Amino acid sequence: MDEEFEFEEPKPQESQRDKLDFLFPSRRYLGHCTPENLVFDANLQEFSQRVGYITALETGGKISPHEAFQQLDVLWQQLKTSKENLLGISDE
Repeated sequence: MDEEFEFEEPKPQESQRDKLDFLFPSRRYLGHCTPENLVFDANLQEFSQRVGYITALETGGKISPHEAFQQLDVLWQQLKTSKENLLGISDE
């Protein structure tokens, strides 16, 4: 029994969107909905994603522990600044 199946090629836009969703997943915000909270939530999700990439690079030996620490420190400072500017909350 020979059956032929035709597969549709994914459209370039769909394929690109799938790739972006895989590389940069995001979740719905469930907190108090203000523009500032939404922007900070997006920043927090990006921070989390980048931390994962940096730790994977360090674990795989692509960057040194020192370089990973420096990059993580820069990301942390950016997130703190974002929190202070958007939400008016300081750690001091």
